[in-house]
Amino acid sequence: MIFERLDIAGAYSLTQERRTDDRGYFARTWCREELARHGLVDRIAQINTGFSPKAGTLRGLHWQEPPHAEVKIVSCTRGAAFDVLVDLRRGSPTYRQWVGFELTPDNGRILYCPEGCAHGYLTLHDDTEVSYLTSMSYAAGAARGVRFDDPAFAIDWPAPIHLVSQADRHWPDFGDASAVVLPGAGA
Repeated sequence: MIFERLDIAGAYSLTQERRTDDRGYFARTWCREELARHGLVDRIAQINTGFSPKAGTLRGLHWQEPPHAEVKIVSCTRGAAFDVLVDLRRGSPTYRQWVGFELTPDNGRILYCPEGCAHGYLTLHDDTEVSYLTSMSYAAGAARGVRFDDPAFAIDWPAPIHLVSQADRHWPDFGDASAVVLPGAGA
C-alpha cells in the first residue's frame, strides 16, 4: 500500500499497490503491519457497507464521541463517491479544515479518517457501494454529526446533491462547543 499524508493532521490516502497479470489484479486493502509501521490505528471492530442506488446521495457528516471515537478506513467497491473528512479536534493544527477526493474501484484509493474527524460522502454514480472498516463498534449514544452544507466548513461538493436523510439535514450549526476533545488533546 502507498501511504500519502493528507492536508488534515493524521489523515491519509492509501492507494492499493496492484499486482497485475492476465487474470486482472490482486491488491491489499488493509494491512495491520503497514498501518502500525506508520503509527496508525491497526484494529478493526466492524466492517460496514453503504449502498446507494442513485447518484447524488449524500451520507454524513458523522463521527462518534469519546470513548467511542473511531478511525474509519473507507473504500469504494462499486460506482464512485466523493469522500470528505472534516477535522473537528479542538487543538489540532488543521481544526475545522476539510479534505475530499474521489474513491472508485479503478483508482484504488482508500481514505484513512482519524478519530475526531467527521466523515461523509456523495455518490457520483448510480449503484455506488462504499465499504468502511471502523476501529470501534457503533455506539448510538455517541453518534454525532454536522451538516453537509454548514457554512463553518464551506465544503465544495463536486456534483448536485439530490438525497439526504432527514437526520443529516437537521444537524445543528457547528460551533466550538461541538468540537471533539480527545483524551490527551488540547482543550
